[in-house]
Amino acid sequence: MMMRGRGHGPGAMGGGDEKANNFKATMIKLAQYMRGHRLKLIFVVIFAVLSTIFNIIGPKVLGNATTAVFEGAIAEMSGTGSIDFAYIGQILGTMLILYLFSSLFAYLMGYIMAGVSTDITYRLRQEISQKMNHMPLSYFDKTSQGEVLSRITNDVDTVNQTLSQSLTQIITSVITVVGVLIMMLSISPLLTLASLVVIPITLGVVGFIIKRSQVYFRAQQEYLGHVNGHVEEMFGGHRVMKAFNGEERSIAQFEEYNDTLYAAGWKSQFYTGLMMPIMNFIGNLGYVIVVVVGSYLAIGGTITVGDIQAFIQYVRQFNQPLAQLANISNILQQTAAAAERVFAFLAESEQVPETTQPVIIEALQGHVEFRNVHFGYDPAEPVIKNLSAQALSGQKVAIVGPTGAGKTTIVKLLMRFYDVNEGAILVDGHDIRDLKRADLRRSFGMVLQDTWLYNASIMENIRYGRPDASDEEVIAAAKAAHVDHFVYTLPEGFAMEINEEVTNISQGQMQLLTIARAILADPKMLILDEATSSVDTRTEVLIQKAMDRLMEGRTSFIIAHRLSTIRNADLILVMQDGDIVEQGQHEELLARDGVYADLYYSQFDHFTELEDDVDVTTAALTAAD
Repeated sequence: MMMRGRGHGPGAMGGGDEKANNFKATMIKLAQYMRGHRLKLIFVVIFAVLSTIFNIIGPKVLGNATTAVFEGAIAEMSGTGSIDFAYIGQILGTMLILYLFSSLFAYLMGYIMAGVSTDITYRLRQEISQKMNHMPLSYFDKTSQGEVLSRITNDVDTVNQTLSQSLTQIITSVITVVGVLIMMLSISPLLTLASLVVIPITLGVVGFIIKRSQVYFRAQQEYLGHVNGHVEEMFGGHRVMKAFNGEERSIAQFEEYNDTLYAAGWKSQFYTGLMMPIMNFIGNLGYVIVVVVGSYLAIGGTITVGDIQAFIQYVRQFNQPLAQLANISNILQQTAAAAERVFAFLAESEQVPETTQPVIIEALQGHVEFRNVHFGYDPAEPVIKNLSAQALSGQKVAIVGPTGAGKTTIVKLLMRFYDVNEGAILVDGHDIRDLKRADLRRSFGMVLQDTWLYNASIMENIRYGRPDASDEEVIAAAKAAHVDHFVYTLPEGFAMEINEEVTNISQGQMQLLTIARAILADPKMLILDEATSSVDTRTEVLIQKAMDRLMEGRTSFIIAHRLSTIRNADLILVMQDGDIVEQGQHEELLARDGVYADLYYSQFDHFTELEDDVDVTTAALTAAD
């Protein structure tokens, strides 16, 4: 299967552009989305502080219980006293209350943060959806659907997970570190200083891992988009791929992307996996230092056994949030890579803004004029060169020419999918750039070779042309397009659901449905791009008659490859290399013996017998009417 060229291979990951992840700017942009949740975030911080306070008080209280047990045991052995179980029971009851309150505030914090993160990701998806509707068609011509899909699913989900989980961990970890440090100092400043010796080692390790992993997280998000895009294209066009024996090429392309994704994902996860064991090792060094120094202080009577036990717990609590922060720093790199892709999409150039004072045509006549039109997808390589032509109201205008002459480009310019580089296209004397795009496109009905249907009933797919149409109007349009010929043979008739891949009806039936949709829309102007190319000869004749009735009184642009379908056109525009080289009616153009005549005779020298069969069929159907 042919892929849309992306210019990415396994070696691309090593390029310098992969490191252009502006972490700080991206996180600032992400923080701006939280401005509307300031009050909730304040409560999150308050609950985090309360949860942490109740949690870090526990070891200190438990240390008192340990001291009471130790001193009571010594007293019992010396015969001077006993263990005060009532006091120990009070301590344990206090511990239970402390941890219950800590859990309650942690739950409230998580509940609020889940709402904040969900709202932010909802807004991101909404902005992406709105952005898609404001972006020029040129962006989607050069970007695969999978790339866009990856941004609205994978990248936004990554941001959501970080906001809902990692952000609360950051808050609690920072507060825990500060709170535990205060409690450690309250027990023994000397022991605290000794335990902090490992901090520089921790910071050095974290910095080393972040620096190495950043490039791989960015590459992982990028190539995840490439893999999604390839799978979407391969699945969507699997029939064509198989018909041209493209399996090996598709698999080779997939493996190229997948190998790069594997390499980036493996290395990013490897560095992330290194974080915890290294941090545990450093934390164990801290325990050793605390045990040695604590034993020395206990022997000297400076601190109690319970204080040592509490301090060891605090060291564990101190190291745990440090390890979490180190791990989260890697997650934030992945989040920054995902968020950067989202923001890059949202920052893409949009289509030319609508005019601030749009023209409203009250009674559209359908007079279309091309006035000295120049256009190129790349302005340096024009496709249309100084094109001038007129289509009077109600005329049937056929556009013919060899492949690459610019016929389909004319349609894109008429619909303002692209704007002309020079010159103007006028409708009823008004430049189409002075009309709202929605008003202009509402004036046209389109039936293209590339049919589009969606996962809904046949009735709803036809109604897409005019959402407020009644069932009776939909059925009438279906009859006019001869859709009812096959719909009534289906078990569910008009209620039959078209599946997502549109594989439960034929290509010809798909085209009939799009014709019915155009008939229902009842526009003033029509664009027909080889509208009957996928139907059999008999059905083509029936559709041609229906289209002739539909085109009565409407300005129609017919892009034709089979010239037999446009012999009765009011005007035929013959294009070659972006210019109109001939124009006139069928007989007139044949008499000139020019480009049109060459096209016509080259096409029909080999199909005279078929043309005679079509004429006989047409005559028979006309007689039947």
